[in-house]
Amino acid sequence: MIKNFKWLLLVSLTFVACNNSDDAIVDPNSTDGTPLTAGTADFSKYVALGDSFAAGYSDGALFKAGQENAYPKIIASQFALVGGGDFTTPFMSDNIGGFSSGGIQVPGLGTRLFLNTATNTPNPVSGISGTDISAHLTGLYNNMGVPGAKSYHLLYDGYAAANPYFGRFASSTSATVLGDALAQSPTFFSLWIGGNDELGYATAGGDASLNPLTPANIFDQAYNMLISQLVAGGRKGVIANLPYVTTLPYFHVIQYNQLTQANLTVGGVSQVNTLNAQLYGPLHNALTYLGQGNRINLLSTTGNNPMLMVDENLTNLSTSLTAVLVGGGLDVPTATALGQIFGRARQTLPTDLICLSAGTRIGQAPSVAVDGVASPSPLLNQLGVTFPLPDRYVLLPTEVTEIETATMAYNATIEAAAVANSETIAIVDAESIMNDLTTGGIVGNGYTMTATYVTGNTFSLDGIHPSPKGYALIANKFLEAINLKFGSNFKGVNLGNYRVLFPQDSASF
Repeated sequence: MIKNFKWLLLVSLTFVACNNSDDAIVDPNSTDGTPLTAGTADFSKYVALGDSFAAGYSDGALFKAGQENAYPKIIASQFALVGGGDFTTPFMSDNIGGFSSGGIQVPGLGTRLFLNTATNTPNPVSGISGTDISAHLTGLYNNMGVPGAKSYHLLYDGYAAANPYFGRFASSTSATVLGDALAQSPTFFSLWIGGNDELGYATAGGDASLNPLTPANIFDQAYNMLISQLVAGGRKGVIANLPYVTTLPYFHVIQYNQLTQANLTVGGVSQVNTLNAQLYGPLHNALTYLGQGNRINLLSTTGNNPMLMVDENLTNLSTSLTAVLVGGGLDVPTATALGQIFGRARQTLPTDLICLSAGTRIGQAPSVAVDGVASPSPLLNQLGVTFPLPDRYVLLPTEVTEIETATMAYNATIEAAAVANSETIAIVDAESIMNDLTTGGIVGNGYTMTATYVTGNTFSLDGIHPSPKGYALIANKFLEAINLKFGSNFKGVNLGNYRVLFPQDSASF
């Protein structure tokens, strides 16, 4: 009897212990298993401001499925767990990407890329975008990410007419991105802007005539105007600094010595000796006479070879080069053409960064419409091989330094804003995140995320914008910063639930 009593007592104590209200409640969505909390922040009305990253741009285009994986939308899905409201997005009509006009795809505004497994190269999907460039959406949207936007564009009251991505959902033709965001009376904001202030210049190969760097003082003025209005009344939010854009895969896929022996073989016959005899040799000898023989050397018959490129930092030897070639017995028309083409030319070096956009142009005939240049000789018509790659395809070391200097200045402004508003602003160290991605990677949910093109999981086929998995990583990093500042405890999303590549068929996802 006593034995049975002891057993009953043990059972009852166990029952009480299991039902003790002081026991922790396990919440799988929180960092520590305790109930989710917003901490000191109010996420009931979240608005995101930014550029193509905020919009969900991926694989060279803005398209619906990409927008579904934008980092602000992922963040909003977590906010919803603690009372966050609806998060609306100005969705594109389909997954083709870009715009159409009159049933014709508008050039230059992005068509989604897919990985062609037969050639292992990115190719644009077929079809015409269902998003007409003249169509306008009504209402206000929580995701105010605008592809192409620079810092000062968010304050520009003519931007709706200048940028079709904003124009399609702006409240009026005179609206500003910031104004439409504030009109929603947000309780919380995110701001990640400044990438295009440097990226446009970088992807243009440092050609300021195509896309200049934003001066540091202009960025500082615009950014502080944005922050002052966003934090008015004690509104809370999260901002991010900027990585060095020259570390993006876009600048590291194509190597300086990209010309393989196969590239220089036509019909099974190597062209190296012919090129050396008829072009590289005469140029090397003439440049050597002028004391610049290291600009162009003979091609190797065994290994990979560097490409020809224009270096605007070099002294222009066009006239002298022509004269030396004529003196060496070359006819005047040919010598003149060579002088014009190679006056500031040299071969690419390991310190040069080749833009991914050069990938489809190497070996092609130079075109004013595409490359901004044309050859004066029909015999010198292969970019990188017999005609130098123009400035827009190569970042020189001096231009890399210029971009890095601008980035440091922009980040100083961003970080100063965070310090000045330390009670209301969390900051994401995107510069450090990118450094981690390039120097070993970041592990999350069993996936190693690196900056390696495509296979590193983080970046899409355009080499600039994240993959869905990359956007999920960014969202988690934003949530970590929010947790740290405001005492929330979001666990974030599982990276395993997000893809890296979209399929070719735009209707299959």
